[in-house]
Amino acid sequence: MDVLFSFAYATWGTAVARGMCFSEDRLVETLIEHPDVRRLLVVETPRSLPLKLARDMLRPPPPFPPTETASLYGPTRLRRGDPAGIAAIERGFRRWDKQVRRVAEKRGLERPALITTHPLVAGFAPAEWASSVTFYAYDDLAESRPLKRLWPAYREAYRRVREGGRAVAAVTPAILEQIQPTGPSAVVPNGVDPEEWEAPGEAPKWFTGLPGPRLLYVGSLESRVDVGAIATAAKALPDASFALVGPMLDKAHFEPLQEQANVHFFPPAPRQEVVALVAAADACLIPHVDSPLTQAMSPLKLYEYLAGGAPVAALDLPPLRNVSPRVIIRDDLTEAIRAALALGRIPEQERLEFAQANSWRRRQESIVRMAMRPSLTQWSSSAPGFG
Repeated sequence: MDVLFSFAYATWGTAVARGMCFSEDRLVETLIEHPDVRRLLVVETPRSLPLKLARDMLRPPPPFPPTETASLYGPTRLRRGDPAGIAAIERGFRRWDKQVRRVAEKRGLERPALITTHPLVAGFAPAEWASSVTFYAYDDLAESRPLKRLWPAYREAYRRVREGGRAVAAVTPAILEQIQPTGPSAVVPNGVDPEEWEAPGEAPKWFTGLPGPRLLYVGSLESRVDVGAIATAAKALPDASFALVGPMLDKAHFEPLQEQANVHFFPPAPRQEVVALVAAADACLIPHVDSPLTQAMSPLKLYEYLAGGAPVAALDLPPLRNVSPRVIIRDDLTEAIRAALALGRIPEQERLEFAQANSWRRRQESIVRMAMRPSLTQWSSSAPGFG
């Protein structure tokens, strides 16, 4: 079957720059290599033409992998972002629909299955040319504060997905509950690339030089992180080093931690370095606040921490439950950290088996099959090939 995949707020260059580690990036890789995909067209999020020309001149985008069956298309427009009004969004994505249909036809795709991670594509693109439409919801963007102005549009898109009977694969049950799909649906949590975790390299000295035990958090430093919980734990565990690694998106939010001598901030690390950091940590942290956004997340870091052999100390959230006995969940982060440290790092064979059981390929096979067999009314996590 032919497949057209469209990114949400990303380009091929974005995916490559972040190490092809996000769920939509991994799905592109799965589709490129999938034996049942005859032709694949990967569509980037629409970009402002003037901005695209300027940025591509300064930093040429990485080449798309040359294959006979897969190709890339980057639609352009004059405006930078999506309008907030429903009518304007509908007009914009009808134009998008006509653009990608023409490109798909020119590149030889026949009645392709449309798989998209963009809620506005899923809800507003007519896609009458597609054999099926599958929305892969890797996050509940209708709860994302940086995108608050688009919340009404996302909720309208969810309504249209529901009323249109379009298929939905979501990383958590909470997202399915938000969308309430009437068509095929499945919960498909995030996963890992087992090969990436087979032989982690040596961690950088800026990390191994910290006093132990070394506690690691990797991810965007924003309001979803419970700063109060970290501050309390840092005071209760003065001999431990708390390493927070990632882009600082909300400096004011983390101001209370600046005075903590054993809390250290580091910029985003390259992908191979992230793997090495997890492999060297005594325990890894998921100190997220309880909110609609975090309840709908399937934290990618959770699976990566476990694949790297680190016990996990976490505050209680539904997506973290029942993943592994190596995830210590408490209402108090200090208690969770102490229990994780007592548990110790995961034995080598166990961590490798976890990575294999939770591979992206096993996870995302259910999405591909859903797109290729749209007549099924319900999918479940017990379907063959689901890790």
